[in-house]
Amino acid sequence: MSRTTRTDVPTREWVLRAPKVLLHEHLDGGLRPQTVLELAQEAGYRELPETDPARLAAWFFEGANRKTLPLYLEGFRHTIAVMQSARALERVAFEFIEDMAQDGVVYAEVRFAPHFHTQRGLGLDAVMAAVLRGLQRGKEAFGVGFGVIVSALRNEPETLSFKLAELAVAYRSQGCVGFDLAGEEAGHPAKEHVRAFEFVKRQNFSITIHAGESFGPESIWQALQYCGAHRIGHGTRLIEDIVVYDGKVIQLGHLAQYVLDHRIPIEVCLSSNVHTGAARSLEEHPFLVFMDQKFRVTLNTDNRLMSRTSMTEECMLAVEHYGLGLADLEKIAINGMKSAFAHYDERVRLIYERIKPGYAELRGQ
Repeated sequence: MSRTTRTDVPTREWVLRAPKVLLHEHLDGGLRPQTVLELAQEAGYRELPETDPARLAAWFFEGANRKTLPLYLEGFRHTIAVMQSARALERVAFEFIEDMAQDGVVYAEVRFAPHFHTQRGLGLDAVMAAVLRGLQRGKEAFGVGFGVIVSALRNEPETLSFKLAELAVAYRSQGCVGFDLAGEEAGHPAKEHVRAFEFVKRQNFSITIHAGESFGPESIWQALQYCGAHRIGHGTRLIEDIVVYDGKVIQLGHLAQYVLDHRIPIEVCLSSNVHTGAARSLEEHPFLVFMDQKFRVTLNTDNRLMSRTSMTEECMLAVEHYGLGLADLEKIAINGMKSAFAHYDERVRLIYERIKPGYAELRGQ
């Protein structure tokens, strides 16, 4: 991929229109500010720090951009608080798909922790049904493919992660496509939840795990070798297993070589990684090293509300900071679709009916 001959530099208009694939986005981190306000009013929730949508959006962003993961996560208490009814969950899920359509996304996987939404009487099944109902209505209205990923939390009991793993598998025929482990890595190793992952593997189900965001390569190693992850969420600190000198890669460590050789997808989230401190800046982010070494890189938003971003914005960051061209963005989109937890025939269909024709049309113009 040439970054010197810039004959296909995408404009923002092109990037908006380009078919995109999103694999890593949290449902409770991507609400519209106006929706947060309206749901708070419906629920009688009075703890929001602002009453104006623009000021509320700024508050979420400023709160998240504090360079540590625990601080980044503080704002979620407000979004989770207003997502405690079936009506609210269905609305948020529907609007997620609508937002994806407006952002040029052809397929999106969205993850969430269902037990966070049982504080006002909903059971886990009612939570799943409401979210899937909203996503399906969105798909029918806007033509965006979707998959749901159930997230467990590292800092919670392994009995709960096992219960959530069972929940994910139970809804595999209704649109749930995978199981995830999220939360603060330091002090909460993934191997403590190995029973849940053994169950998921025995059920021939898909696994993605947040790893290498707030802890080093050992976290990625555990996700792969103890838990059987098929994808790595973030994976930023895999760079610590790669020797780079004077801007050139000298050697890959055994873990990095394994990730490369086995084509394990890395769910990169540029804006979020800077906001949580996983990378000190875009300039120091290992994204370009991963791209140039031919890792299977995907590009994602993580939390659109908290990081004040979109897939178009994340792609533009890659264009403006790393010199990516249209061919690079097409490769990233195809990487995303190849790495999705959708069935094989659906992945192939979207690549050849949506992604490749979409980029061919842009090149033609």
